[in-house]
Amino acid sequence: MRLAVLGGSGRIGQHILASALESGHQVCALARRPEALPAASGLTVIGGDATDGRAVADLVADSDAVLSALGPRGAKTPALLASAGRNTVAGMSKAGVRRLICVSAAGAFIRADPDSAVLVKLILPTVLAKPFADVREMEEVVADSDLDWTMVRATRLVNTRPTSQYRVRPDYPPPGGWKIARADVARFMLGCLSERSWVREHPALAY
Repeated sequence: MRLAVLGGSGRIGQHILASALESGHQVCALARRPEALPAASGLTVIGGDATDGRAVADLVADSDAVLSALGPRGAKTPALLASAGRNTVAGMSKAGVRRLICVSAAGAFIRADPDSAVLVKLILPTVLAKPFADVREMEEVVADSDLDWTMVRATRLVNTRPTSQYRVRPDYPPPGGWKIARADVARFMLGCLSERSWVREHPALAY
């Protein structure tokens, strides 16, 4: 399968690239710093930014599916996810590519989570108001499209070794779950792709 990856040089993106290449996929990755990605058989790297519509259109043009490992950057790139979402939807629609799997953030929807503590609902959305607003706008942009999308709502990301023993729940984290390894997020995304699961849904991941 030919995969287009946004955010391939990030910490989730690097796990996606490694696993996808190991599985025999052909991968084209968009990276602001192409030199950050090592040369690998089956990997093509395009220099560019996800806020550049032309670069994203070129990335997705010949793909069978698109995976976005982008995360919000706050003040560094305000509204990065919403902008990238619009560019990705436009590029995929033009190219006739249907499958899109994106990293999202469970915390952006915590106020509607029936199992989250009241204090957490009050504090977390306030501290991370701008990044969470960007996450929600990105999800709205993608959900309004006719693509076969999946929004992977990760809990707090950690750099521990993958276990594949995570739990998954629609929309909100499993009760008591509050963290997930970046490597397990990558594995779950590729699993959604190969199994064609969670289409037009918002799975939330946690241990």
